[in-house]
Amino acid sequence: MALYVQKYGGTSVGTVERIEMVADKVKSFHDAGHQVVVAVSAMSGETNRLIGLANSISDNPSPREMDVLVSTGEQVTIALLAMALEERGVSARSYTGWQVGIKTDSSFMKARIEDIDTTSMRNQLDAGGIVIVAGFQGIDDDNNITTLGRGGSDTTGVALAAALGADECQIYTDVDGVYTTDPRVVPAARRMEQVTFEEMLEMASLGSKVLQIRSVEFAGKYKVPLRVLSSFKEGNGTLITMEENGSVENPVISGIAFNRDEAKVTVKGVPDIPGVASRILVPISDANIEVDMIVQNVSDDGTTDFTFTVHRNDYSKAMAILKETAKELKARQVIGTDDICKVSMVGVGMRSHAGVASKMFKTLADENINILVITTSEIKISVVIAEKYLELAVRSLHTAFGLDAEEETQVSA
Repeated sequence: MALYVQKYGGTSVGTVERIEMVADKVKSFHDAGHQVVVAVSAMSGETNRLIGLANSISDNPSPREMDVLVSTGEQVTIALLAMALEERGVSARSYTGWQVGIKTDSSFMKARIEDIDTTSMRNQLDAGGIVIVAGFQGIDDDNNITTLGRGGSDTTGVALAAALGADECQIYTDVDGVYTTDPRVVPAARRMEQVTFEEMLEMASLGSKVLQIRSVEFAGKYKVPLRVLSSFKEGNGTLITMEENGSVENPVISGIAFNRDEAKVTVKGVPDIPGVASRILVPISDANIEVDMIVQNVSDDGTTDFTFTVHRNDYSKAMAILKETAKELKARQVIGTDDICKVSMVGVGMRSHAGVASKMFKTLADENINILVITTSEIKISVVIAEKYLELAVRSLHTAFGLDAEEETQVSA
C-alpha cells in the first residue's frame, strides 16, 4: 500500500463530466489498496470569473477580500468531487485550506506555506477514506484566508505530499508528461520518462509551462518524487526526481525551453566606472521590473554598453526609466527592441560533455540566425534571438542534439 497525493488542475475538473472522470481515477487507486489525498484547483475559468466580478465593483479591490473571494472556486470543486466519490460508495471528505490546517504567512494573493497540520488528514486516511483538499489556499496566524498565487494548487499538492511523507506526488494535467520541448513547435518532441529536479527547475524558469517553479522548488527541497501525468489518457507520465536516482549516463541535453515574452534594452556609452551597473539597475528594480539576462561589453574608450532583458510587458516602462538614467550618467543613447525571444538548452549532461555551446552556435549559424545575447550556467545555455526565428531555431537544435522522437507527437488543437 502506498500513499499518493494527486493534484488535478482546472482543466481536469472543468466540467461535471470531468469531475466524474477524476472520481473514477481516484477510486481506482483507492480500490487497489492505496491511501489517496487529492488537491484540486477551481474549475477552469472560475477564478477569472471571480476576479472579473471584483473588478466590476472596484478598480483596486482589497487583497484580503480578493483572497476571500477567489478561494471559493476550489471550495466548489472539493465538494463536487467528494459527492462524486460518495456516489461511488467511497468514503471521502472535503477540506478547505483552513480546515486542513495549511498555515501560511500573511502575504495576500502570494502567500507562502509555513506549516501543515496533518492530524485531520491522517484520521480520515486511517479510517479508510479519501481526503480532498482545496488547493491554492491557506490561513495565516490571524485567521485570514490567504491564497498562494500563480501555480498555488501545484504547490499545495507538493506541500501536502511533503508533510505526509507521501510515496509520490502526482500532478494530473492536460498533457501526458514533460516533453523535450513544446510539441506544438516541434512535432517530433518526445516525452521524457524521467528528468531531474535541477533540470525541471531550469525548464520551468525558462518558459516551460508544465509545472510552476515554486512547486518544483518545494518538491526538490523536501525530496518529494513528483510525476506529471495526463488526466485524459493512461500512461506513466514523467517522473521528476533527484539526479542520483536517474540513469548512470545522462543525455547531454534533456530539453529545449523558450520564452517569447522577452524584450532587450541597451544603454550605450555608459561611463566604465565602479557602481554604474547599480545606478542603472536600482531604478529598474524600484519600479518592480524583473531583469533576466545581463551583458556588459568590454570597455575600450572609457565607456561601455550595458544590455539586459526584461519581460515584454515591462519594456515601455523600462525604456522610460533608462532614458532618465542615461541623462544622469551622460550615456550616449538608449535603444531597445521587443521582437526577440529566448531559447535555452538544459541538461545535467553538460557537466561532463564539452562542445555543447560551440555545437549550438554552429547549428544556429547554419540557419543564418544571429545571436544577440548569450548566458550560461552549469546545466544551461540561453541565447536571445529575433522572435521570427524561434521555431526554426528550436527545431534545428532539437534535431542537432538528437532529441527527435521516431514518431511525431500528435497534439490536439
